[in-house]
Amino acid sequence: MTTPTTPLLEVSNLNVSFRSEAGRVRAVRGVSYSVQPGETLAIVGESGSGKSVSSLAVMGLLPSNAHATGTIKFKGVDLLTLKDRELSRLRGSGISMVFQDPLSALTPVYTIGDQIAEAVSIHQNVSKSRAMSQAVELLDLVGIPNPELRASSFPHEFSGGMRQRAMIAMAIANDPDLIIADEPTTALDVTIQAQVLDVLRKAKEVTNAATVLITHDLGVVAGFADRVMVMYAGKAVELAGVDDTFYQPRMPYTMGLLGSIPRMDVEEKEPLIPIEGAPPSLVNLPVGCPFATRCPLVIDQCRAVEPMLDPTDRPHHVAACHRSLEIAQNHWSAEDVFVRPELPTEVAIRAPREERDVVLSLDNLHRAFPIRKGAVIRRTVGSVRAVDGVSLEIRQGETLGLVGESGCGKTTTIMEIMNLLKPQRGKIVVLGKETDHLKGEDRRRMRADLSIVFQDPMASLDPRMPIGDILAEPMWVQKFSEQRIKARTAELLELVGLSPEHASRYPAEFSGGQRQRIGIARALALDPKVIVLDEPVSALDVSIQAGVINLLDELKLKMGLSYLFVAHDLSVVRHIADRVAVMYLGRIVEIGSTRDIFAAPSHPYTQALLSAIPLPDPEKERTRKRILLTGDLPSPADIPSGCRFSSRCFVFAEHLNAEERAKCKNDDPDLYSLDRDHRAACHFARVREVV
Repeated sequence: MTTPTTPLLEVSNLNVSFRSEAGRVRAVRGVSYSVQPGETLAIVGESGSGKSVSSLAVMGLLPSNAHATGTIKFKGVDLLTLKDRELSRLRGSGISMVFQDPLSALTPVYTIGDQIAEAVSIHQNVSKSRAMSQAVELLDLVGIPNPELRASSFPHEFSGGMRQRAMIAMAIANDPDLIIADEPTTALDVTIQAQVLDVLRKAKEVTNAATVLITHDLGVVAGFADRVMVMYAGKAVELAGVDDTFYQPRMPYTMGLLGSIPRMDVEEKEPLIPIEGAPPSLVNLPVGCPFATRCPLVIDQCRAVEPMLDPTDRPHHVAACHRSLEIAQNHWSAEDVFVRPELPTEVAIRAPREERDVVLSLDNLHRAFPIRKGAVIRRTVGSVRAVDGVSLEIRQGETLGLVGESGCGKTTTIMEIMNLLKPQRGKIVVLGKETDHLKGEDRRRMRADLSIVFQDPMASLDPRMPIGDILAEPMWVQKFSEQRIKARTAELLELVGLSPEHASRYPAEFSGGQRQRIGIARALALDPKVIVLDEPVSALDVSIQAGVINLLDELKLKMGLSYLFVAHDLSVVRHIADRVAVMYLGRIVEIGSTRDIFAAPSHPYTQALLSAIPLPDPEKERTRKRILLTGDLPSPADIPSGCRFSSRCFVFAEHLNAEERAKCKNDDPDLYSLDRDHRAACHFARVREVV
């Protein structure tokens, strides 16, 4: 039986390796940590650092080609010595797991209720009807509306946030002592992320379970964890309480992670602090500290001897750095250790916004998709109003951030722009020319002035082509000469921080950040005036993300580019955008300068979005009051009458009288002017403090 002083989970000298064609991959190297009952330990680090592999080892879910050594004691029993049948009895009852992708983790051919009931009946001696009753109660506990009805739904009928809440319901079904949550909010919108984190907190309170949270989002860590373990190249490099990790880091890698995060609560815009380089190969690790090639504080000792986790000047705080005590004595911060890049002093455009040309404008843009039924005779029974009257403009040298939840119409809007065709309704004007009137040759020439950078750099680059050919392809289409193409390809690679010698390499030979730089280089190939950026940094680690964001800033200033920047991460938008347009159910509900939107948000939806963004500051996270939206985004096939946000609006629910509610229910608000360049579509818009 465990006591408060006995760790619930104790991992000692855990090593996990995998066989591969290149050799043995040492994914986890000598990791040791413990978790007390009721405690939350966050494990953070870049992709490939060993975070998820270490948790799969605890669950006994490693693949057959893995070899694990060390000890993993849960309530004093070494899990590595148990057979699969014994582990199966433990999974779901003593230890449970919330996976990163709930759609892959849930069985598509069984209802949500049946899957949760199965988890209950396997570990508890109850009848089928009682197990289903418990499943309904659990769905109600995690905030699923109409739980009796939704228990009979299949996973594909749930939204992403609802599926993740169903996974949490399954994880807590048998009152486990330990919950492992592997990137539980990575693929979710910030509003849904806030709901899921709230559910996890509630689950922890109800079950009094300890939690191991695996994530790369340091904002989530700041508000959720008690202690933090930072991993790099398969090894723990810092382990401390959450406050010490954020305010007193003693490992340069931790400092770099913290310095590379774009922050919503910073007033003055400065370049982010990237960690240059990439993590080493786990097949051929270098001698000495694996972070040495990327560390500004490297000394000869670092290259010769790998540091161990040793005590620092702070109690219960260990770090694997030969210079940790020196860092403490000098009170070094990320800015002291890493070099903050400087923005170019030569700015292509200095004229006030009002004097610049409009390079892209949308006027009352609509795009609806028909819903058809019938196997033999197809008939239209409705429509999905994906874009429902969007108007906006972007001027030369300006970045407009387009934000909103998944399903709000952002991607459809940019696809309508990139098609350069006549819209169903409304008007699209690119560089003074309406897309209605573009002919074949005009459209081809226009594509030289309008380009796009996609979200997933690996999926958008042809793996069969060397990057030199990938960059040359748009120039071939525009009939550039061979000599000009060769010179421009070398120029583009240098422009995005790569070497012209890399032109013969294939996309698979580059890191994620380098692949996104290649995508940016391809978008710049024809000297465009406008670039559409579709979630360009969401798939990148924060350390790599910082370098790409700095590059985009630098290119905009040097070349006078205009960006339409589509994102759901408002911290990134705060850093890069000049103006922000907030979308909800196919329509702009607030638009204005970045300063106005973040300092004086007036639409309740904008306020909820900003409130949901986690800050990488434990003290601020503990004192913030969040605005949690109820329910999920309504279907664009069935948009509510009146104000489309009223069904989720906290102002409507808590602050309006019957007459005012009737106005919201019956009258669809237009964008009202709040200031010179700030408008909101709300009958009762007013500024509220959210940070």
